[in-house]
Amino acid sequence: MDNFQKEIDERTNLTSSNRFELLLFRLGSSPGEDQSELFGINVFKLREIVPMPTLTKAAGMASPMMGMTNIRGEIIPVIDLPAVVGCVPKTGLNILLVTEYARSTQAFAVESVDDIVRLEWSQVLAAESGVKSRNITSIARLDNDKSSNRLALVLDVEQILHDIIPNNNIDMDKKKTSSFKMKPGTVAIVAEDSKVARQMLEKGLNMMEIPAQMHVTGLEAWNKIRKMAEECKAAGVPISDKISFVLTDLEMPEMDGFTLTLNIKRDEFLKNIPVIIHSSLSGSANEDHVRKVGADGYVAKFEINELEAAIHKALDAKNVVHA
Repeated sequence: MDNFQKEIDERTNLTSSNRFELLLFRLGSSPGEDQSELFGINVFKLREIVPMPTLTKAAGMASPMMGMTNIRGEIIPVIDLPAVVGCVPKTGLNILLVTEYARSTQAFAVESVDDIVRLEWSQVLAAESGVKSRNITSIARLDNDKSSNRLALVLDVEQILHDIIPNNNIDMDKKKTSSFKMKPGTVAIVAEDSKVARQMLEKGLNMMEIPAQMHVTGLEAWNKIRKMAEECKAAGVPISDKISFVLTDLEMPEMDGFTLTLNIKRDEFLKNIPVIIHSSLSGSANEDHVRKVGADGYVAKFEINELEAAIHKALDAKNVVHA
């Protein structure tokens, strides 16, 4: 346990090289099956790993909420992760993964922890077309052999928390925002692998009257940006005639937000596109990386006022036409 914690602390300072650390753990097996699947979560989301403590269950609290626990003086809700994904642990719930996500702290109960592996984001594929569970955002190939069956299912923490913790359900129906009058014909390029986060962003941008194109991976967004750049070059016009700004997550299959931002900022034709990073990964280390890759803004998920302010600031800094 101490070794796992030491590795987590050391690896939270990974530089932006399109690589990341994945904690592998087990939740048991699905009903009627013997095989125990491997699941994964980005180490950047982890604060610590602790043995299962004593829990206090509040009146009316129902599954998958297990109760509350006091960890280092902080009262933290505990979520039964096997119950969320439909697994049955054979040896019980023995470990808590304490996570920090979008301004909140919560613990996920799991059966066991296996390993920490370092992967390229190119080894991670979007799961939307191949996995039925709404709680899985991607599939990680754990070695470089494309024919290998050594895989891990990466959890969509945003979807899980959105579904089970009311305070994380963002209701924007009554939120008033100021509108942006974008340059005619331009769109915002959005890269976000979480379905629920994409829905929130799409709704928020619609409220701001900002046309947007949504993409599931950083690579998908990058390919679209390059195609639009080629069209602009052929027409002899600047990229600002097509792209108003880029809004990107950090954690994404195939290419992460750091790499996407670096690709844009290192390209002479694209470097003036405003880039705003929108992520559940908070903290000074990530904010330092944001500055290093040249992003024009950083917003922790999901607060529409801060997102709106970040867009205004980024566009103003680049002298992009808006109202």
